[in-house]
Amino acid sequence: MTVAAQHTTPVKLWANSADSHFIEPADLWRSRLPKRLAELVPRTQKDADGRWETIYVDGQVFRRRLPSVAQQEFMAATVAAAGARDVSKRLADLDQEGIWSELVFPSLGMWSSSFRTPEVLREAMRASNDWAKETLMDYSSRLIPTAQVSTLDIDDAVRELMRCAAMGFKAVFLPVAPHPAQPDYHHDEWEPLWAAAEESRMVVAVHIGTEPIDFARGGSIGVTYHGPGGAVLNYTETSFGGQRAVMKLVACGALDRHPNLKVLVSEGGATWVPFIADRMEEGYRQHAMVVRPKLSRSPREIIYSQVYASFQHDSSAVAAATAMGFDNMLWGSDYPHIEGTFGHTQQTLHQLFDRVDEKIRDRVLFGAFHELFPDAPLPPSTAETTNTDHG
Repeated sequence: MTVAAQHTTPVKLWANSADSHFIEPADLWRSRLPKRLAELVPRTQKDADGRWETIYVDGQVFRRRLPSVAQQEFMAATVAAAGARDVSKRLADLDQEGIWSELVFPSLGMWSSSFRTPEVLREAMRASNDWAKETLMDYSSRLIPTAQVSTLDIDDAVRELMRCAAMGFKAVFLPVAPHPAQPDYHHDEWEPLWAAAEESRMVVAVHIGTEPIDFARGGSIGVTYHGPGGAVLNYTETSFGGQRAVMKLVACGALDRHPNLKVLVSEGGATWVPFIADRMEEGYRQHAMVVRPKLSRSPREIIYSQVYASFQHDSSAVAAATAMGFDNMLWGSDYPHIEGTFGHTQQTLHQLFDRVDEKIRDRVLFGAFHELFPDAPLPPSTAETTNTDHG
C-alpha cells in the first residue's frame, strides 16, 4: 500500500535582471541604412570547410577560427531560448525563469567600438535605437533596452543620448573603452556626455567584453591568451575592462562632478568593487602630493554611492553585500548566453539566496534595480508555493 505524501516545491524566487540580451535581426543595419553605408556594417563569410570565417567591418577585414562542430552545437543549444529572437515569446521565458523586469543589452551593438567611420556608426546606432524602441520598449514595460551611441564622435553621442532620453530610454550602453581614435574615458573630451547623462537621468551601463577589436593585430575577439588554460584565462580577462572603466570615471573626477550620475557594470561580478574602492582610496591618500584632480569626496564614497555591479553565479558577491557594506549590486541572468542562468535560474537563485538575510536578498534582487530604474513595473509576490501530491 502506497502512502500519499505531500511535497512542497521551493518558493519561486522572483528577480529583476540587470543583464540580458536580445538577438536582433541579422540584417537590421543593412535593411535600415542607405546602401553606401550598409555595405560597411559588420558581415561574416564562412569558409567552405566550416573551420574559419572572414569578418568585414567598415573596410577592415580579419579571419578567425570557428569552434568545432560539437562546440557550435553546444553553444547553439544554450541560446535556444524562444524569446532570444522573438519578443512575442520573451515574457513567457521570463515568467518561467522567475524574472520580472530586465535590462536588455544589444547583440549587434557589441560591434560598435570596431567601426571607424563616424557617419556609419552614428546611423547604425540610430537605427538600433529606433528598432529597440519599436520592438522591445513598446512591447512591454518589463523590457528596458539600453540606448546605443557613437564612441567615434562625442557630439554625435550626446545628441543621440538626448534623443533617446526623450524617447523613454533609461540607460545608455557604453563599451568598456572607446574607439582607439578617441581619447579614453578619463579625458575631458567626454565631459559633455557625462553631463548629458546626468541631466537626462540616464544610467551609464558598461558591459564587459566590449573592448575595441585590434585589426592591426589580427582582430581576435575575446582572445588574449593562447595555450594551456587559455579558455579560462580569456573568460576571466573579460571582467577587468569594466573595472578599468570605473577607475577612470572616479580618478578623473567625472563622477565627483556629477554626483547624480549612476554607472552600472554588467556581467563582471560585484566582489571587485570593495577592493577597487580600497585600492583607489589608498592611492589617493598615500600619493596625495601628485594626485590630480583633487576630489571633493573620497574615492570610496564616490564608488559606494554611484557605482553598481551585476553578477550571475557569484556567491562571493552576496558575501560582499553582507560583510563589506557594498549593496549597490544587482543580479543578472545574462539571458540567453552560455554564461547565464537560462534553464536553471531558480536553482541558481535558491543556491545564492536561501540562507541570506531577507533585506539583503531583496536589495540585490529588486532594490538596487528599482533605484536605477524607478519606473520599472513592480514584480509579483515572491510567495508562490505550489503543493503537489505524489502517490
